[in-house]
Amino acid sequence: MRSAAIVLAPGAFKTDSAKTAHGLVRGSERFDVVAVVDPSATGQDAGTVLDGRDRGIPIFASLDDAIAGARIRPTACIVGIAPSGGALPASLRAPLLHAAKLGLTVVSGLHELLGDDPEFVAAAAAGGASIVDVRRPRPKSELHFWTGAIRDVRAPRVAVLGTDCALGKRTTARMLVEACRQGGLRTEMIYTGQTGWMQGSGYGFVLDSVINDFVSGEMEHAIVSCDRSESPDLIVIEGQSALRNPSGPCGSELIVSGQARGVVLQHAPGRVNFKGRQGWPIPSLQDEVALVRLYGARVLAVTLNNERLSADALLESQRTLQKTLGLPVVRPIEEGVGALVPVLKSFVAEEAQAGRI
Repeated sequence: MRSAAIVLAPGAFKTDSAKTAHGLVRGSERFDVVAVVDPSATGQDAGTVLDGRDRGIPIFASLDDAIAGARIRPTACIVGIAPSGGALPASLRAPLLHAAKLGLTVVSGLHELLGDDPEFVAAAAAGGASIVDVRRPRPKSELHFWTGAIRDVRAPRVAVLGTDCALGKRTTARMLVEACRQGGLRTEMIYTGQTGWMQGSGYGFVLDSVINDFVSGEMEHAIVSCDRSESPDLIVIEGQSALRNPSGPCGSELIVSGQARGVVLQHAPGRVNFKGRQGWPIPSLQDEVALVRLYGARVLAVTLNNERLSADALLESQRTLQKTLGLPVVRPIEEGVGALVPVLKSFVAEEAQAGRI
C-alpha cells in the first residue's frame, strides 16, 4: 500500500530544481502524493502547473495547510528539490523538523543526511517519526563488484542517456516502460537515482551514493536480478548526467558494464551550455551519437526536452534533427513516446536474431 505524502518544494516547483517533486507528481508506486507545498503556486493543481494535466494534487502555502487540506491525512513528508551539491536548503529545515515532530516520515534524497543531524534525530524521537535518507551509502559489505554475470542476462538493454543533466531522462525512461508494456513488450526499468527509488521502481541503486569501485557491480547486480526475477523482453536503464558533462560525466557504466547496446538520447535543443556551466558548450547531437557508437552501442532515437523553446520552435527542432540524424525524434511531454515502441520492438528482434537473447 502506498504511503500518502506531502512533497516540499517551496519557491521551486516551477523550476527544474524541483525535479524530484515533478517525478512524484507524475507518478509513483511507492507514494500517493496528496499535496505539494510551494507558496509561490498556492491554489493551483501541481499537475496543471507541471505539464497542463490536472492530477488532483493541490499546492499549498505551508505544511500545516497541506495537512489540513489534503484529501487524506499524509504519513510522509518528502524533500521535493534536488539542489546542486545536495545540501539542505535553509527554507526546508523548519518545515521538515515540524513534519518530524508531527510524526510524519521524513524522506530525503539529499546528500546531506538528515539522520545524522542531532536536531532531526531529536525531532523524530519526539514525534515517533522515521527519517529515510535515500542517498545514505550502504556498507561496503552489502555492495557488489562487477563479475561478468551480465553476459548471462537474456533481456536486451536500452539506456536512456542525455546530453546534459536535468533533462528528464528518468521521466522518459518511465514513459518508455509504460508505452512498451501497453504495446505488449514486457519491460522493466533500472533506476539509478533517488527519485527513481521514490517512484517505486523495483530494481536499481542510487548511483551517486555508491563508492566508484562498486558502481559497475551495482549496475550489473540490478540488471541480473531484474532479468532473473522478471524475465522481461526489454530492460530500460535510467541514465544520469551526461557522457561529457564536465561537472559529473556519467553514462559509460550503462553501456560498458551494463552492456546496453541501444540508447535513447535525451536532448534540450534550447540549452547551449552544460547546466550551470557558462562557457562549456554542449557538443552537437551528431558528435554524441558518434561517441555512443564508439562505446559499442547505437542511438535508436532522440527525445527532446522543451526547455527555453516555444512549441513551434521545438517542433521545428524535431523536424530538423530527424532530417539531420536520420533517426526517430519525439517530444515526450507533448506527444508521448508511443512512436518509439516499434523502434524498441525492432531492436529486441534484432538482438534475438544476432543471438544475444
